[in-house]
Amino acid sequence: MNILITGGAGFVGSHLCEKLRSQGHKVWSLDNYFSGSYENHVEGVDYLVGETLDIAKIFKDVKIDLVYHLGEYSRVEQSFDDIDICFKSNWESIYAVLKFVRSSGAKIIYSGSSTKFGDDGEAIYTSPYAFTKKCNADLVKTYCEWFNIKYAITYFYNVYGPREISEGRYATVIAKFLKLKRAGSRQATVTKPGTQARNFTDIRDIVNGLSIVGQKGQGDGYGIGAKESYTILDLCDMMKLKPRMTKFVKGNRLSAPVLTEKTEALGWKQQHKLIDYINWELFGEQD
Repeated sequence: MNILITGGAGFVGSHLCEKLRSQGHKVWSLDNYFSGSYENHVEGVDYLVGETLDIAKIFKDVKIDLVYHLGEYSRVEQSFDDIDICFKSNWESIYAVLKFVRSSGAKIIYSGSSTKFGDDGEAIYTSPYAFTKKCNADLVKTYCEWFNIKYAITYFYNVYGPREISEGRYATVIAKFLKLKRAGSRQATVTKPGTQARNFTDIRDIVNGLSIVGQKGQGDGYGIGAKESYTILDLCDMMKLKPRMTKFVKGNRLSAPVLTEKTEALGWKQQHKLIDYINWELFGEQD
């Protein structure tokens, strides 16, 4: 199968490239390297530098069977300062991708955001990122049903693993805390209240779910997330870091339910746990 991954040089995208190449598929990546990295390149993947807005022009002579659209802006709190980038990346690009799959006959797998389900549905209004992702999921579903396009919408829950961004404005919490711990720090900055609960999910479980949904999924509602929920304060305890509390940041949801029933019905199952990853990364131990 000929598969295109937008954002294929990013954290999730690069692991998906690996997974799909191991299955024998021909894989292309289209990435503007806003948060992606050349260090994430996977052997055997064709990498193209460009904007998703130009997807039809870039792939006009290539027959694509399946598109994984991962290449969108993906930070919550930072989306206030990056609102122009967020809107361009998320709102302008999605229509270009939809027009492409409509004209090419490809199936689309869209990576929605679990913020859609946060705080009893109210989290979608708390940040530009959450709002654009919810709107995009609605558009993908509606547009694909209007024009009889094969599609599936997935929802990730706080992904962790190798190649996670560990420093700078776009660093994510597991990678940041691990970096602090390895550097000998005894403290970690925690945004109040610290009881924000997250279902941290191993990247291997994420890409396994994406692969299965790509093969079998149709429609909305394919959650891919771990059953276990941990607060940010729990993370500090797990890594033996003392929390240094800082002010609440707008957009920071408190919780979101994990809805994996449809994905599990396709044969997906969580196989990895956060505590094992942390123990392995910090202490070389695994249960």
